[in-house]
Amino acid sequence: VGQDLLDKYDVKLDSAILAEEKHQPLFKELVDKYNPKYIAGGATQNTIRVAQWMMPKPPNQTAYMGCVGNDDYAKKLEECASADGVLVHYMKDEKAPTGTCAALIKDGERALVTNLDAANNFKPSHLETEKSKEIIASAKCFYCAGFFLTVSVESLVQVAEHALANNKTFCLNLSAPFIVDFFGDQLATAMPYADFLFGNEGEAAAYGQKHDLGEDLKRVALAVSALPKKNSSKPRTVVFTQGSQSTIIACDGKVTEFAVDPLARELLVDTNGAGDAFVGGFLSQLVNGKDMEACVKAGHWAAKYIIQQSGTQFGATCDYQA
Repeated sequence: VGQDLLDKYDVKLDSAILAEEKHQPLFKELVDKYNPKYIAGGATQNTIRVAQWMMPKPPNQTAYMGCVGNDDYAKKLEECASADGVLVHYMKDEKAPTGTCAALIKDGERALVTNLDAANNFKPSHLETEKSKEIIASAKCFYCAGFFLTVSVESLVQVAEHALANNKTFCLNLSAPFIVDFFGDQLATAMPYADFLFGNEGEAAAYGQKHDLGEDLKRVALAVSALPKKNSSKPRTVVFTQGSQSTIIACDGKVTEFAVDPLARELLVDTNGAGDAFVGGFLSQLVNGKDMEACVKAGHWAAKYIIQQSGTQFGATCDYQA
């Protein structure tokens, strides 16, 4: 898109926002004038799709739950995720349409405007279905985006309590500065369960500013890693990505930085999904018991691959070499 469209709807590049009333005409304008690509998405689902793709194992090593409408978008989502080997178990809302996200891309940078719709209606009752119970019982690692804190903290806590009681790994993502700024209480409820906390530089800076931790992201990461934690048997690991700058890992009072292999500017297609892909790559190694260096290396590789595509799309086979 051009700067004129961004200005018209008061949208800034490198931002992720929830659609307000003033943004509603944007979705129709994109369809009418811009010939958009329709790509199955959802931040968490994309992370899980990438993790599944990078695992050297058969399908259904991963599962995903969320809420969708009973419409064509929901069918497309399920087809796409299932084709990628992810076991999906959606809650279906008969009254609301499936959520959509407009990814506005200008010169390789992106802005996201999201209509949550059905995604906003996930209920704890879905966790009581037999399929959900089976998925939760068999999983050894759980991942939740910060976006879900706007939907059902009760559901998050229920899954996190299971992880805690069974000494399983629970991972959380800050997801966007507005989560830090406007959903601080919900984030504070979830944080004690987080064995791994992910965020990018913008989210990390927002957290540091809100909690008076300064502007040094290494210090912010250390402070967050030392926050109270329910499972005291393992320290919290904080992972802050910084685009093409080094990734910061803080754990147990120590900070480590991992350099990012740069990508030539002309190869950059779309930064949308880079952070989700990083976490997918990271988790694909974490669940197999790999060390931090291996996890970050896989995360960097996944992010670099995805930013050379339009949206979170990938080939049938993954040629990543751990």
